[in-house]
Amino acid sequence: MPTGVAMPDAREQLFAAAERVLLRDGPSALTSRAVTTEAGCAKGVLHRNFADFDAFLAELVLLRAAGVDAAAAALRGAAGTGTVAGNLAGALTDLFGPVAVAIVGLITSRDGLRARLRDARPTGIPILAEATAMTAGYLSAERDLGRLPADTDVDTLAPTLIGAAHLLFADRTGAPPPPDALRRIITATLPGPR
Repeated sequence: MPTGVAMPDAREQLFAAAERVLLRDGPSALTSRAVTTEAGCAKGVLHRNFADFDAFLAELVLLRAAGVDAAAAALRGAAGTGTVAGNLAGALTDLFGPVAVAIVGLITSRDGLRARLRDARPTGIPILAEATAMTAGYLSAERDLGRLPADTDVDTLAPTLIGAAHLLFADRTGAPPPPDALRRIITATLPGPR
């Protein structure tokens, strides 16, 4: 590995390398050496930018979880257009792409990472928690527009839909679910007209 060579955007390069290792080899293969080898840099680059490997992983997770905000804004903007089930199915299919599914697997497989994340986020699993909030916000907007019954319990419905969606997409090595699978689940779960 090269040493003494400046590495512009080292943090982003390390995050991208970690995602490639995670997607290709799974959570158990994600080590500091695997990340720095994939990034083509010395191991010290990671340790100069992060307190330890779990700090690096925690920041990666929190950055990717924060990216759900843009999807949430787009989904809320779709309220009142198309169908509720169609809008949710599209947004959740995009959300549960390979990187997000792999990161959820990473969180559940590393005790040290979960402990570090609890320092920043005492409840919920990052990405799944943001997805739940995104879904609840959208369902609330649709309820306010009268496209869902006024008594729709979005705080129960949102995690139910996220759990079902995650189960569909959770196998990182298998084929993605058929395009209409998530829409059928959403349609069956939503109250009133869809």
